[in-house]
Amino acid sequence: MIYSDIALDAILLAVITDLFIVRTQMITRGIFWLTYLLILPFQLITNWWLTSKNIVIYSSSQIIGKRLAGAPIEDLLFGFSLILVTLTLWEYFSKSRTHQLPKHTNRENDK
Repeated sequence: MIYSDIALDAILLAVITDLFIVRTQMITRGIFWLTYLLILPFQLITNWWLTSKNIVIYSSSQIIGKRLAGAPIEDLLFGFSLILVTLTLWEYFSKSRTHQLPKHTNRENDK
């Protein structure tokens, strides 16, 4: 399996997790896309720095070949899936945690 396959599988898994498994519908929200647009420039800068300094080197046989900011397009796909899964699980566990927390009582009002 090459990096391109892994990146595409990661997106598919992230979308399925969001829409059908935990059902947060994160990908359908405008706030998700705004968050992604805020994160994307930093991902591009980081990708450019890592590849321009030869800290990360990609085998040309493992990628499609198209690059953006020095990194293969697959990095954008994989990064997108990581952001989607992270925000999806954050939302899911935040909701489940708030449902489990006991309600606090105000003892002064109990008197």
